[in-house]
Amino acid sequence: MDLKQYITIVEDWPKPGIRFKDITSLMDNGAAYKYATDQIVEYAKQVEADIIVGPEARGFIIGCPVAYALGLGFAPVRKEGKLPREVIRAEYGLEYGKDVLTMHNDAIKPGQRVLITDDLLATGGTIEATINLVEQLGGIVVGCAFLIELTYLDGRDKLEGYEVRTLLQY
Repeated sequence: MDLKQYITIVEDWPKPGIRFKDITSLMDNGAAYKYATDQIVEYAKQVEADIIVGPEARGFIIGCPVAYALGLGFAPVRKEGKLPREVIRAEYGLEYGKDVLTMHNDAIKPGQRVLITDDLLATGGTIEATINLVEQLGGIVVGCAFLIELTYLDGRDKLEGYEVRTLLQY
């Protein structure tokens, strides 16, 4: 299946010059969403993942159906102040400043094989911070899976040493 036909390019959003890759047109097509999810499910099997992790919010959209299909748990990574129990945190750089991601401090057990999922690999900062959180808890990142990779932003460079699987590249 050619998944690119289900991605809507939105010109000049959220600011001029940006060609936003909108995945909602893929998600609202049951066959395309299932196909994309099934591709990541197969990858999760290959890397023998024990648990799926995804950053908010689109990492949930990708990771939760994968976890469900495999009968695995899903651990959310959220912005600071969004998780109700004790958390660990990781700072990451933005274009103008820093932000913080958090994860419950008991979300990953030492030695668990973790697949990180998200909709888009752009600059890699969010996923780099997510890897940091998983490794703080003793998890082993066995792969990172994305629907889309924006190759011109070189996000893979921040993930050197980790296996990366993407379904679409722009």
